[in-house]
Amino acid sequence: MLETLEILLLSLADDDLILGHRHAEWIGLGPILEEDIAFASIGQDEIGHAQAYYQLLTDLGLPTPDEYAFKRPAERFRCAHLVELPNTDYDYAQALMRHFLYDAAEQVRLQALRQSRYEPLAGLAERLLREEKYHWLHARTWVEKLGHSTEEAYLRLKSAYHLLWPYAWLLFEELPQEAAMVEAGWLPPNAELRSRWLELITPILAGIGFEVGPPASEVLLPLQGARHGLRSPHFEALLAEMTEVSASEPEAEW
Repeated sequence: MLETLEILLLSLADDDLILGHRHAEWIGLGPILEEDIAFASIGQDEIGHAQAYYQLLTDLGLPTPDEYAFKRPAERFRCAHLVELPNTDYDYAQALMRHFLYDAAEQVRLQALRQSRYEPLAGLAERLLREEKYHWLHARTWVEKLGHSTEEAYLRLKSAYHLLWPYAWLLFEELPQEAAMVEAGWLPPNAELRSRWLELITPILAGIGFEVGPPASEVLLPLQGARHGLRSPHFEALLAEMTEVSASEPEAEW
């Protein structure tokens, strides 16, 4: 079951690691100083959460957090494609909407993981929720504020929503060996978690006039496979940038 547990924890850790990196790209580029600081701080939290997930595996005799983060081939990552998407033209509406959709999913996943029968994971989820509630508050507040703001703000947010919605849906793509995880009591099925996520975000999005529903199958089909190691076209450059310093001195002790 160690391999199954590794798949679960890597899916959680890799999402946080890569999104943390993407959030950090906003340092010095936020639309206002408050948001520059907010995205940097949230990104730092996410990377710290990733390290905590990796550490659960290290405690079981598997690689260290640094080895997981910086020394794995691309196909060994389990992150969703949503977190891999680049900050194209540094469109704040896209960054904010990704933040909103992802952190709503984080709320749902962590609340479920508090009940996990794998006690180290349940304890970690309880701790991470205390930080994640502020991420969720930040995302929800700004989406509601801009959704009721100027016409330009509304339209840009809506465009970001339509772009990101299929990717966000696949945050809950079925994991490899998921049936064994569910049977072990480690987490509920991802289909059930998606339903809880929809219950959380639908009233908020409907409140600003966005329609919520499943993406068309022909849109989803080419985006699937992230949890099974299929990386997006953006991942290779992202990984090269993220590992540039560690790769420069692979035997160094930092």
